[in-house]
Amino acid sequence: MTYTIIGSGIGGLTLALLLEKKGYTVEIYEQAEFFKPIGAGIILAINAMKVYTHLGINGHIEEAGNLLSNMEITKSDFRTLSKSNFLELEKEYKTKTIAIHRGKLQEILLNNLKATKIYLNHKLNSITKQNGSYELLFENGKTINRSVLLGADGIHSKVREYLFPKSIIRGSKQACWRGITSFEDKSFVQNNLIEAWGKKVRFGFVPIDKNQIYWYALKTVHAAKEQAFDFHNMFETFDPLVVELIKSTPKEAIHFSYIEDLSPLKNWFKNNICLIGDAAHATTPNMGQGACQAIEDAFILSETINSETIEESFSAFQKLRYSKANSIVKRSWQIGKLAHLSNPFLVLFRDTILKLTPKHVTQKQLKSIFE
Repeated sequence: MTYTIIGSGIGGLTLALLLEKKGYTVEIYEQAEFFKPIGAGIILAINAMKVYTHLGINGHIEEAGNLLSNMEITKSDFRTLSKSNFLELEKEYKTKTIAIHRGKLQEILLNNLKATKIYLNHKLNSITKQNGSYELLFENGKTINRSVLLGADGIHSKVREYLFPKSIIRGSKQACWRGITSFEDKSFVQNNLIEAWGKKVRFGFVPIDKNQIYWYALKTVHAAKEQAFDFHNMFETFDPLVVELIKSTPKEAIHFSYIEDLSPLKNWFKNNICLIGDAAHATTPNMGQGACQAIEDAFILSETINSETIEESFSAFQKLRYSKANSIVKRSWQIGKLAHLSNPFLVLFRDTILKLTPKHVTQKQLKSIFE
């Protein structure tokens, strides 16, 4: 039996590696014409790195990325509000937290695939059920018939559209700009992820290798097409370093997107089709867990999948993952709203609570994610 994956993002490629390791035949259909490194970084938390340790590629990832020791939430002038320590948890789980260029991670995953065939320029147009199989029609005119489909095609999933056409994508009223810049003096951040919260705007940055810093800026927006990036006004109350990082990034290398998530689905599968990652439970990026949850999905699905009982495999996968994945979606949404408060009294209350939260509580919250 061939397992057909739609989408070659981080979740799809990781799933292919895991299924290969189990000895299954795998193929991937990807809409892009070629693999192009996206100008963004990615945080691989302990829960994701445990999967890559299982695959034996954690060393490649650690070498290509940057070790993270701490995560700080700060005021706009970088005064610390809350700090989480990764090193303590790394000792417990014997796994590191890594920040890496998304393109480098993609390259590592591709280089470690041995037998999986990847078909580029295959944008899925429609799915039609035919007896015991599914007919897939692609925009390039190609048609194939397959018995098992795994949808790893993101928040705007065509596979999910076929399974659950009434699924709802929710806008968060937040816009995001992302960039990567070369920055010589990294002593101010070293192995830290820093996210500074202001009024209706925030800015985060982290080194992703020896020479580059990945940054992201989020702003509350109301107009559907509001894309203006007036960073001088957006960050006038922030530490000057914020504007310096943005100015050092070529304009054409700054990527824009609206922040959305997926209203929780009742099911992630139907018959012989199953969704993973953003296709099943897209989350806002406020916890840095979007890709990590897709990687967890890939591992659990590869452990439960059985060619003799496909639907039972999918059901077991959903039972193991449903509660945690949707709790991440909910918590991430709440954090996004909390970070963008505008009422000065509520901002003061929020900042006070963050500063007073005991360290052991913060660490316990992290453990609940990494388990």
